[in-house]
Amino acid sequence: MAIGLFILAVIIQLAMVLAIFLLSLSRVTGSIVALITVLVTAFISPWSLILGLPIALLCLVLLITPIRQSLLTKPVYKALGGAMPSMSDTEREALDAGTSWWEKELFMGAPDWDTFAKYPYPELSEEEQSFIDNEVEALCTMLDEWKIHHEDKELSPEAWRFIKANGFLGLIIPKEYGGLEFSSYAQSRVMSKIASRSPTAAVTCMVPNSLGPGELLMHYGTDEQKLRWLPGLAKGEEVPCFGLTGPEAGSDAGAIPDTGVVCYGMHEGAQVLGLRMNFSKRWITLAPIATVVGLAFKMHDPEGLLGNPEKTDYGITCALVPAKHKGVIIGPRHNPIGSPFMNGTVDGQDVFIPLDYIIGGVENAGRGWRMLMECLGVGRGISLPALSTSASEMSYLSVGAFAKVREQFKISVGKFEGVQDATSRIASNTYMLEAFRHLVTCGLNQGGTPSVMTAMAKYYATETMRSVINDGMDVVGGRAVQMGPRNFLAIPYQAIPVSITVEGANILTRSLMIFGQGAMRCHPYLFDELQLLQSEDKEGALKQFDNLFFKHLGYTFNRGAKAFVAGYVGGSNDAPSFADNFTRPYYKDINRLSASFALTADMSLGLLAGDLKRKEMLSGRLADIHSHLFICTAILQFYQYGSKSVAERLHAEVALKSSLYTIQEAFLSLFANFPNQLAAKLVSFVTFPSGRIFAPVSDELKRQLGDTFMDDFAANPFRDYLKTMVYYNTEPDDVTGRMEHAYQILLEVEPLWQKFKKAEHKDIFEGLTFEDHVVYASQNGDITEEEAEQLITYNSIRYDSLLTDTFDKHLSKVQERDNPHSLENAVHRLTDYAELKSNAQLK
Repeated sequence: MAIGLFILAVIIQLAMVLAIFLLSLSRVTGSIVALITVLVTAFISPWSLILGLPIALLCLVLLITPIRQSLLTKPVYKALGGAMPSMSDTEREALDAGTSWWEKELFMGAPDWDTFAKYPYPELSEEEQSFIDNEVEALCTMLDEWKIHHEDKELSPEAWRFIKANGFLGLIIPKEYGGLEFSSYAQSRVMSKIASRSPTAAVTCMVPNSLGPGELLMHYGTDEQKLRWLPGLAKGEEVPCFGLTGPEAGSDAGAIPDTGVVCYGMHEGAQVLGLRMNFSKRWITLAPIATVVGLAFKMHDPEGLLGNPEKTDYGITCALVPAKHKGVIIGPRHNPIGSPFMNGTVDGQDVFIPLDYIIGGVENAGRGWRMLMECLGVGRGISLPALSTSASEMSYLSVGAFAKVREQFKISVGKFEGVQDATSRIASNTYMLEAFRHLVTCGLNQGGTPSVMTAMAKYYATETMRSVINDGMDVVGGRAVQMGPRNFLAIPYQAIPVSITVEGANILTRSLMIFGQGAMRCHPYLFDELQLLQSEDKEGALKQFDNLFFKHLGYTFNRGAKAFVAGYVGGSNDAPSFADNFTRPYYKDINRLSASFALTADMSLGLLAGDLKRKEMLSGRLADIHSHLFICTAILQFYQYGSKSVAERLHAEVALKSSLYTIQEAFLSLFANFPNQLAAKLVSFVTFPSGRIFAPVSDELKRQLGDTFMDDFAANPFRDYLKTMVYYNTEPDDVTGRMEHAYQILLEVEPLWQKFKKAEHKDIFEGLTFEDHVVYASQNGDITEEEAEQLITYNSIRYDSLLTDTFDKHLSKVQERDNPHSLENAVHRLTDYAELKSNAQLK
């Protein structure tokens, strides 16, 4: 009896602790509840005080401020203060820059699905749709990427005039300055469609709307600067470039060696206060044709001419300088892995500029890095993700067409399981990218500068695109290896490193920026705690830290309790109101994994502290978890607003299962490599008590999606949808239209084609060629004359779509290719066989 009462009392005490954490009671309320529980359980069984007394003592410490601060807060404050490394101004600004959005909800472990359900789904306005249907469509018809790449090495004068005259360089500029002022979603759609025809043209239009000075001027420029530059930029009369990178400063802007020293100099005939500039910029897109140059440099005032003798180093600053300004040297072009978009150098030695060339005036001296992180970070979430989505969607269409048209052993190559392993990834990854694009632009349309979200978008969009293109190359094989104007995959494949490298190198983005910035922007307490740890007023900071630290502990234990409960009974049932039977279990999985992530992130931040900055592999895994949680919600939102067809559900299911498995493996890999294995095993037990819960995508789902990948129209509405996202055509002489034309003709004659190929396989037709077999079948009454014509026509188109280009011996001129199955050749082949047969009969 006594043992039973003791066990009951201990269970009550443990349940009380769990309830306090689950309900997220405050320090005071939770301590009082715990004390009352200890007293009650002592009456049930005095032996329960074995556990109850330590709980009671801890509660008293937490309730009595002097004791709490002396025993707990001060030691923790001192230990964390010593463990945290000092941050440079650049690091501080980078981590502090930007705002947060839905990614914060996922980081904090308790996503608010009611808020998620209220986010307006991105749509095009009538004006934006008209621009895409007309101006963008017209531009695409002017672009021949093979000619741009291998003959002209630049856009045609006609294309340039059209781009400038129709506002392609001013998509983001407000209408009051002559721009189009398109939404983030519309900008993404415009860039995607252009990129589906010409990545070169897309990069050309992308940079002024992303990396150009326009965004900086809109947010930070003075009224005079806006009036001076924005109308010209909107109309294409001014072509911008932005000089940030150089030989010794790529992603590490803090290493910029370019300088601007405050001094007096002559400008427009008068002596004014300004900057003596020395800079050497490399890899600057649009530099060779720019009329205005944005420059990032380190500003110094050694003589205190700005009025503050104690402040000599202002830090990174941005200025806007006319390209023809005295001393500015626009150098020769670079050749970025063969992609002929304009890219080159900008140099200057002892170039004097007035202070009012600083973007926003002298008041913005030293604010350059924050400006870049906030404003250009927005463009990072639009431009390269749009190009990546476009490349993947074109691969989906072209590779899917090829997989159905190309036959091996009398069946489409897309029917082979090994091929379906790749094509199912192409399909699900493309679906994910389109979903990702929608949620990211939804966030950007809300305003703000969510730098963590855009870093996720840039990294995971470009890396996914790399996977899609590589899979496409594997499926298409030799047809994609042989270069020429017929090749629809080689140029996107060749340009992959450009997307991976620019606007924040991917390795740096994943291993440092996503979780590093994410912890600062998304954690409810961390940034304020770090500020207090580095405060010079230690006594005042300690008092604030005492309150903040215990709120942080309560947050951590709450997420731990949620993760623990979810590990045994699954995540909470919270979901948006629009969730259905298919999506609701995935929301439950996200709730569970989000709580687990919040706990794991706090373990990493608390135990590794400043070392986490150097544990880049661990940081990268945390980035994978956080980002794929965001991606899962994007897929669910996209599915909700889609057709909800069987085919689309299949795409969504494979994409979701793939992301959930990636999240799980990132968790387990992090636990296996965490320096403090005791803590890692404890958190692993809390979050994954039964081990792995998600399996890789099954072979059966891959087979189903591989088959669906080759379908169109009602059988696969998602493929039909993709046609509206890109420049789609079925012209038989076009680089992408050729394969699509063959595919669409095959869909029309497929029952007849399959019937004939099966009969042909049985060797019941006379003749040496396909055309002989068709004529024999027609003459024998197996098929009609109309069907014979359909078969011969399709076979000619099919064969032409599979041909690759040939060149002269210098590889300079493309040669004409003869199609032995063309209608003209087919007639001759039939005549020859008839003569052979007649002669044989005479003999």
